[in-house]
Amino acid sequence: MSGLLTGEQKHQAEYLLGPWLIGGCLDLILQGVLSSQFVNYYSWYSDDKISMKIVVGVLAFITVLKSIHAFAVLWINFIVYFGALEEAILLSYTTWYQAGTPLMTALVGLYVQSYFCFRLWVISKKWYIVAPVATVFLFAFLSIVVGTYFITTSNGKQITLWFAAHLSATFSGDIILSSTTAYFLLKSKKNVLPQTVGLISALVRLTFQTAAPAALCAMFNLIFSQTYSGNDAIISTAFNMALPKLYAVSMMWTLNARRTIRASHGSRNGMTTTNSNELSGARSRARRANGDMELGAIQIVTQTETTHHVDVRDMFDPSQKKHTQQVDTKRSDDESMKDPK
Repeated sequence: MSGLLTGEQKHQAEYLLGPWLIGGCLDLILQGVLSSQFVNYYSWYSDDKISMKIVVGVLAFITVLKSIHAFAVLWINFIVYFGALEEAILLSYTTWYQAGTPLMTALVGLYVQSYFCFRLWVISKKWYIVAPVATVFLFAFLSIVVGTYFITTSNGKQITLWFAAHLSATFSGDIILSSTTAYFLLKSKKNVLPQTVGLISALVRLTFQTAAPAALCAMFNLIFSQTYSGNDAIISTAFNMALPKLYAVSMMWTLNARRTIRASHGSRNGMTTTNSNELSGARSRARRANGDMELGAIQIVTQTETTHHVDVRDMFDPSQKKHTQQVDTKRSDDESMKDPK
């Protein structure tokens, strides 16, 4: 088939249609990863709050819709318009389902970013810290709304400008959000028992690990969108198609990591593990002199030291009868040892 194309047509097929194929395939592959994450979440965290289950359910719904969109784009471009190269290329500017792809991507990204902003508020309890970060993400979303309008008008200069604004804000917002979250996690080390320091260190690593894939994808999206004009190549489309799924993967990775962190650090340090409601953001029962302290994913104990002995068989088969022995000790200057409950 390539022998029937001129040099220019071959270039158009590779760089103006090829990115849609690569991006669509990445979208569908990452949806498979997400499907596994969703199943694991509902299997492992059945005791999560109903609100959190709804949040995850909505994420599952919109990511499935995005995969349906990706499959439809591939089918129309490469099956319905098979052999009609020029017509297939024009679909990126003349049809809502392709011209609106960046906006759909941004919607999924904004949903996940809102969750991480809420998580930052849970950790910091300072609205004036969260508000500037949320403003950056809101600006990024509004920029792509304007950029999508210029896609429909085929205004290449304005498309490049507003895509740069959107992707720059998205990338910088991800970096600021991750750094701020890590800062407040590290700051909390000063107010916890020594055996809980490992939990906080694990959360800091998790913060950067989960943010890195989406941030890198947004960076490459920005680079290629500014390197090539839409008439020569749309390599950034491949990264743009994968970006919403990477955001969703980062959110589910964060939620599902609670189980591993709780098992590896809680039992190692001889601490009682809480249920997943507490791990996902429930108010910590431990209090400091200056107020509540909450880290969202792991309950940090500041005044109460608890030892929990669990039969290891129960970790793999929850139907077995648990054999536990719990010893709670609370230190007080004026009182002798007593049950904190």
